Amino acid sequence: MKNPLLFLACLLIPGIGSSIDAASPAQPNIIFIFADDWGYGDLGIHGSTFCKTPNLDRMASEGVDFTNFTVNSPVCSPSRVAVMTGQFPARQCVHQHFQGIKAHIKRGMPDWLDPQAPMLPRLLQEAGYKTGHFGKWHLGSAGDSPSEDAYGYDKFATFNGSKVNPIKKEGLASVDHAVQFINESKDETFFVNLWLHEAHLAHYPQQQYLEQFKDLDEQQRVYASIIAEGDEGVGRILRLLKELDIDRNTLVVFSTDNGPEKTRDANQKFHDAAKIGLGGYYSVGETGGLKGRKRSLFSGGVRVPFIVRWPGIAPAGKTDSTSVITAVDLLPTFLDVANVALPDGYQPDGESIVNAFKGGDFTRTKPIFWEWKGGDKQDFTWPTMGVRDGRWKLLVSPQEPRYELYDLVNDWAETKDVSAENPELVQQLSEKLDTWKEGLPTAPSANALSKARKKNSKK
Repeated sequence: MKNPLLFLACLLIPGIGSSIDAASPAQPNIIFIFADDWGYGDLGIHGSTFCKTPNLDRMASEGVDFTNFTVNSPVCSPSRVAVMTGQFPARQCVHQHFQGIKAHIKRGMPDWLDPQAPMLPRLLQEAGYKTGHFGKWHLGSAGDSPSEDAYGYDKFATFNGSKVNPIKKEGLASVDHAVQFINESKDETFFVNLWLHEAHLAHYPQQQYLEQFKDLDEQQRVYASIIAEGDEGVGRILRLLKELDIDRNTLVVFSTDNGPEKTRDANQKFHDAAKIGLGGYYSVGETGGLKGRKRSLFSGGVRVPFIVRWPGIAPAGKTDSTSVITAVDLLPTFLDVANVALPDGYQPDGESIVNAFKGGDFTRTKPIFWEWKGGDKQDFTWPTMGVRDGRWKLLVSPQEPRYELYDLVNDWAETKDVSAENPELVQQLSEKLDTWKEGLPTAPSANALSKARKKNSKK
């Protein structure tokens, strides 16, 4: 134990440390693997019709497969903001992916995630964890954006990041760096964010996987190769933990930032932006029958895989389909796992779900809110907001106005709108959504604006 005084103090604080029993390590290692643009149905255990995920399937057989997990945005950057801050991304005015100053101004967004906001890696770093971030960043886009260490990382190597320690997207370079970090930190307590490129555009299929799936049609062959590569990255991490004999002292969580990318026509076989790699024609991920894809607040856009493996703590082979959990729960949960108190004055949107990790019951007490302002091309403009409270999910487009209500206990795939039969519920949930919206900031923090943007605003 690195900080026994901290541990004892946390045990005396109500609600902190109390959900971890005496058999749990005081401060286990934590690894969060966040893939990109995977559909709920892209895993073998979730019924994929052509992808193979033996490592993730094995991870689930050794842990808990949560089938009722959602991210807090249907696109990359805001989804990741939720993980980092434990708050809905709208609290940071992040409504779309980070792109460029003009786009940020149009969207009412900052130029990067405010490093002074509550930050998961920094809170763990302050508690004695050695922290590392490897892979995708995409939490800012401007010439003078902060480097990743400003957010609480001891080591980092990223793409779509600050370019301080840049790495390639393809070929599991992020896994290579994570493996090196874990080897270096095996005698310490560590936290790793491993954010994979797979299966985001552009696709860079490797020959060994293309050969494995040579009997599939062209589109499925490329996509299955990309998923297999990501799955192998997960397998490398799990094998390393066993080799280093730190397996039983390490919590590993796998998920993905949103649902699968839209499938494009055959004219887009190459990546649209730079004509490198393979493009959206090969984006044939499966939602498992859920409506919607990336950029949609329907379940196919936000309900994604979520697997927890914690030997000796998380029950092996359990499928949890009742715990309603979401990405903003990760910060309070990981702090709870580490026996670290939430910071003074912090307003969490999530809840600790440690009891669910341990196979116990979890009943959500807070609603889940979504705000989605659509893409520049307006590919998806309905719905623009949503709330889930208990079994009910209300989707809204206030400008029209338009409402749809779903009973997620009886209609997991959101096939039947029951708003007409439940006008009082629609009204109640609409009022909750309005109250939440009224409490959001109307402009981004000055700490998250580039020098060029500040200069232009003074003219």
